[in-house]
Amino acid sequence: MSAESILERCDDLATITSTPGSLTRVHLSAEHRAANDMIAAWMTEAGLSTWQDAAGNQCGRREGREPDLPALLLGSHIDTVPDAGRYDGMLGVLLAIAVADRLRDVELPFALEVVAFSDEEGTRFGNALLGSRALAGTWDDDWWNLTDDAGITLFEAFGDFGLDPARLPGAFRRPEELIGYLEAHIEQGPILDDADRRLAVVTSIAGARRFELEMIGKAGHAGGTRFEQRRDALVGASEVVVAIERISKARGVIGTVGRIEAQPGGVNVIPGRVEFSLDLRAEFDDDRDEALKEIFDEATAIAARRGLSFAHRELYRADATMCDLDLRAAVEAGIRATGDDEPLAFWSRAGHDGMAVAAVTPIAMLFLRCKGGVSHHPDEAVRKSDVAAALDAYEAAVLALAARR
Repeated sequence: MSAESILERCDDLATITSTPGSLTRVHLSAEHRAANDMIAAWMTEAGLSTWQDAAGNQCGRREGREPDLPALLLGSHIDTVPDAGRYDGMLGVLLAIAVADRLRDVELPFALEVVAFSDEEGTRFGNALLGSRALAGTWDDDWWNLTDDAGITLFEAFGDFGLDPARLPGAFRRPEELIGYLEAHIEQGPILDDADRRLAVVTSIAGARRFELEMIGKAGHAGGTRFEQRRDALVGASEVVVAIERISKARGVIGTVGRIEAQPGGVNVIPGRVEFSLDLRAEFDDDRDEALKEIFDEATAIAARRGLSFAHRELYRADATMCDLDLRAAVEAGIRATGDDEPLAFWSRAGHDGMAVAAVTPIAMLFLRCKGGVSHHPDEAVRKSDVAAALDAYEAAVLALAARR
């Protein structure tokens, strides 16, 4: 299989969308079903036996030199953010299928499996990594009560999709069933592009925490309320947003406020309540959590000074994940096989399914360059030559692991 055919399949997957003119595909939707069917057909063409697991992940497997050996798992995700690019996640799935196709006649000392995870982004239900957390057996039954924008619960969505929530444990994998997980992914950052390099090995995946923040004051008439009487929740929240940027820069972490909503929302009304988000991530959990404490202390002080009240609620937490040294060495060997004698190595600022899979088996990742580091946007772009290099490196990494066993 060639890089050109992989990119053509990315284009094919991009036609499966709930928003004509842009790409949006979310968990347990009709588009998810259609994408699974398309992926299953390609897995079958690559010589894999296929199934959809009890969480909606699309899976494929080829046995090793004898039946029932533990598997090396390859994969990524096929869900998207709204108005997405066509390579985040999908390219990694298609590279994994291509590796399986290339190795169909190679006898391996392990089984080879490919997985297309159903929900990495968390777009529909607000909690990321649902597909990979199910595979890893770290499911939290409280998630059944998560709701989408239409008020449909995750429990109901499972049933609508044809899945039985009671059978979810059938998706859980055991450590003895797997030898490791490898994922290829666009970098979603500019390091490779700035360095004019094609590939890199990932050292770790950032630890992230996400919060819903709330600043509460008192609404009032914009004309009739003097400044000394105001308890303007939006001004207080704005101070917190600026503090998040300042603290994040000073501590070397990544803090982002991606959503803010002022209520009651009238142009001539002082905002009495503001809800806003915080996404905070860092290479190391201690750095992230120390920055978080400083942010919350600062927000509390701002609220007190302005006669407001500040509250926060954690929505998501994924601690930093170190990539396995042996699997990293195999990825590095794969990159060297493409002619790069000194592979770049750095940590991932974005989250990935490997964060969840690491609970059940060791993980490693291969990054390939994306133009300008742009991701989660229709302008996502990759070079055909980079995809070809990634495919060669991915295949060589699997063979390096086989040689070691």
